[in-house]
Amino acid sequence: MSDTFDIDLDDLEKRMNGAIGALRTEFASLRTGRASASMLDPITVEAYGQNTPINQLGTINVPEPRMVSINIWDKAMVGKVEKAIRASGLGINPVVDGTILRLPIPELNEERRRELTKVAASYAEQARVAVRNVRRDGMDHVKKADGVSEDERKLYHDEIQALTDAAIKRIDEALEHKQAEIMQV
Repeated sequence: MSDTFDIDLDDLEKRMNGAIGALRTEFASLRTGRASASMLDPITVEAYGQNTPINQLGTINVPEPRMVSINIWDKAMVGKVEKAIRASGLGINPVVDGTILRLPIPELNEERRRELTKVAASYAEQARVAVRNVRRDGMDHVKKADGVSEDERKLYHDEIQALTDAAIKRIDEALEHKQAEIMQV
């Protein structure tokens, strides 16, 4: 390969893996009918003059498959955390017991499960678009390179496409797994 040009395939792969990591984070926030501490990650509470994640205000436990409990450290924050959870749109009604909030996870009906699979599919499409954008950046970099033969360009294009195909396959597998998890009764 050319001494004057080298594309950083590791950087492209790292950026594609970043898109997949972001997808996994978004999938973790989707409620599947089973209790998970990560479902509370997007919720923040106005505490001590700033928005604070719930996991910084108390200890989150999953004592049962359909129950999450939060042991709030500061008694003054219990009401604010409860209000934030009710307003979050998760469809969970906390039960207050002193400084402990119990969050019973209700069953998902068939209609809500189908809506969640559509949301998961849209998250996956966003990740695919991000991976394709990384691919486009890499391809553009190869096209603009000086002193690179056509054979070398073709080789770089093939390598970038292989990285893209592998990332898209991982996204599709993650989506398939998440949709099966959501539809499981």
